[in-house]
Amino acid sequence: MEKHQELLISLRKVIRAIDLHSKQLSKTSGLTSPQLLIMLEIDRVSGVNSSQVAKVVNLSAATVTNILDRLENKGLISRVRDTKDKRKVGLYLTDNGKTLLDSAPQPLQQHFIENFSNLAQWEQSQLLSSIERLADMMNANEIDAAPLLELNAMSASSAIKANTDTPKT
Repeated sequence: MEKHQELLISLRKVIRAIDLHSKQLSKTSGLTSPQLLIMLEIDRVSGVNSSQVAKVVNLSAATVTNILDRLENKGLISRVRDTKDKRKVGLYLTDNGKTLLDSAPQPLQQHFIENFSNLAQWEQSQLLSSIERLADMMNANEIDAAPLLELNAMSASSAIKANTDTPKT
């Protein structure tokens, strides 16, 4: 087998692993990866606002608002308007949200970060350089992508650029 074929197979395995984790997350918790990441941030900083969440999870404010609407409709989060400044809205997990978050699987990127962090600095740099080069070879440098290991999130990012619509994540 030629090297380029081996590389493409490895890429397909990575894509497949992301897809399988995404399906498992959805099956076990009913959440997408972006929803889980947003809930984790709300849990970490109770009362956080949506623009702060958007910065931390590296998604657009419009996308985060859309996801927050879905989470609120599911009864997993609540939005509470500040009594002193009515323009400010804090985000909080509901009891159902806390229960779901406690039983939700670990985000795939968290597992990746732990394994990546255990590598020597030179190996981390080598991997980063190789993947950046690969993205360049696939003309993917200009594609906007958040550091979320979830196919729907990546597709949504492309959909925003192409259609200027908010994705359904």
